[in-house]
Amino acid sequence: MKKKFLGMFMVAALSVSMLAGCAGAAEQSVPEAPAEETTQEAAEEVTEAAPEETTAEAALEDGVYSAKFTTDGSMFHVNEVYKDRGTLTVKDGQMTIHITLPSKNTVNLFMGSAEDAQKDGAELLEPTIDTVNYDDGTTEEVHGFDIPVPYLDEEFDVALVGTKGKWYDHKVVVSDVQEDAGDDDQAMADKVAELIDAIYVQNYTDDTYANCEAAKKAWDELTDEQKELVEGEFADPDYFGNDTGDASKDDPLNGDEIGEKELLVVSFGTSFNESRAEDIGGIEKALAAAYPDYSVRRAFTAQIIINHVYARDGEKIDNVEQALERAVANGVKELVVQPTHLMHGAEYDELMDTLSKYEDKFEKVVVSEPLLGEVGKDATVINSDKETVAKAVTAAAVKDAGFADIDAAEKDGVAFVFMGHGTSHTAKVTYSQMQTQMDTLGYKNVFIGTVEGEPEETELSEVINKVKEARYKKVVLRPLMVVAGDHANNDMAGDDEDSWKSGFEADGSFDEVTCQISGLGRIDDVQKLYVEHVESALK
Repeated sequence: MKKKFLGMFMVAALSVSMLAGCAGAAEQSVPEAPAEETTQEAAEEVTEAAPEETTAEAALEDGVYSAKFTTDGSMFHVNEVYKDRGTLTVKDGQMTIHITLPSKNTVNLFMGSAEDAQKDGAELLEPTIDTVNYDDGTTEEVHGFDIPVPYLDEEFDVALVGTKGKWYDHKVVVSDVQEDAGDDDQAMADKVAELIDAIYVQNYTDDTYANCEAAKKAWDELTDEQKELVEGEFADPDYFGNDTGDASKDDPLNGDEIGEKELLVVSFGTSFNESRAEDIGGIEKALAAAYPDYSVRRAFTAQIIINHVYARDGEKIDNVEQALERAVANGVKELVVQPTHLMHGAEYDELMDTLSKYEDKFEKVVVSEPLLGEVGKDATVINSDKETVAKAVTAAAVKDAGFADIDAAEKDGVAFVFMGHGTSHTAKVTYSQMQTQMDTLGYKNVFIGTVEGEPEETELSEVINKVKEARYKKVVLRPLMVVAGDHANNDMAGDDEDSWKSGFEADGSFDEVTCQISGLGRIDDVQKLYVEHVESALK
């Protein structure tokens, strides 16, 4: 490819030189023009003799550029939003341009003629799903393509086939390469932000996986500087850039060959790889060990989380409907469902609604209790499940803080604040019940709070005031959540001014504020409680 660029350049230079020579000798006899093959031969000789550094300079360096993409047809062109331009990526000397089309009417492309595209073994280009944001505020999903570019500023053949199955020949040209990757770096970053926002959704469609792949591909094509500019409604540089641990250590438990008995573990989910493996994986492993006659499988209720994990790490996790369809397809007769949710809240209700659509697909369906058991009518109602969890999380926090027991921590002026999620659901009384449980156990220096501030007495400022009034000078923050994911790492322990850590520090009443990033799911006694819940459900 490099030789071709230089050869074209030298032919042009030689032609210009010849014309200049003729003009300078206007009053002399004009010599005969050299034969065409002689001119070509001379150009090739110059090309072969060119120094290596000149050849390198004639080609584009590896990187991301903006380039004009024009065609010979009115029905095949770039979407109007992108003004005849695409993203040109150069890697290891090979060029590829990504273009976004006006619709999904073009199904496949082929590098070559329409005739060759229809031959056996022809390698067709598959479309991506691109989301276009128009000036009027509307959005549309259309097809895009990654097209290999053999050379610049010269026509090459591309064939396309539409929804009716008819192939068409086209000539295309890639030209006007700009080093600023579009109008500017922000434009490139904004495109990636749009792709991330498009997959930050709770609904699953047939295009979901393709959309995830397109977002990751676009992110990978950004420079480090451009990645820092990514900012959307939900998108930010941490969506792909945050290091949350090794995804390969997690088992998505989405295999077939399940057998007739399945134990489906349903969780909200987390995109934090280490927490997913330790917290959710810990519960799943404990259940698998306790019930070897059942195939343990996983499902997440948060499609947003599923999309994030797949887009970033390529790990496919079933949503609830996918997991249930897998069970049906594998001939499962007895289905046991264990929610890892903390309580009978909104997520649990949605799970039960989905399960109701599949009850007639199995001979037996059993649903086990969430972690804290039945909710109860008011803040005074506690049960053995809440007691077990209260003792387990407090013991773990005390140990991690370096104390022999809760009394030793209390004497040292240490308060433990366990932060839950919070909810507007009627089950929010569960958090008040957990505070009652801590009080009943005599844990004077343990306080329950929630990110959402529901119920009201668990809101951050309320909890800070309670700890101050009790005159504790040291604070240990720890999640009251099955998984230590985004809420634990950011809402609780983050450096932003609205985090719980920052809130306690800004108050100025405390000598020390520390955080423990650890979910309930990795605590042995919590894992045992889930095992007991399944045992009770099977009786």
